[in-house]
Amino acid sequence: MDTLALILSIIGCLNWGLVGIFRFDLVAWLFGGQGSIFSRIVYTIVGLAGLWCVSFLFRRDRAEDGE
Repeated sequence: MDTLALILSIIGCLNWGLVGIFRFDLVAWLFGGQGSIFSRIVYTIVGLAGLWCVSFLFRRDRAEDGE
């Protein structure tokens, strides 16, 4: 689950980078505009993955615990 969330977050970061630098929204371009249901689903899934990744900040590293 962590790996999938990280991959989706990276995809979201790359999309925001394209928006910021080139004013090009790849998700909207691929799925028919920002308002299309498919784009909104992708945005929601990526947003949920980003929230999941926030939990990485609060986890103790297992290597530190000796596990």
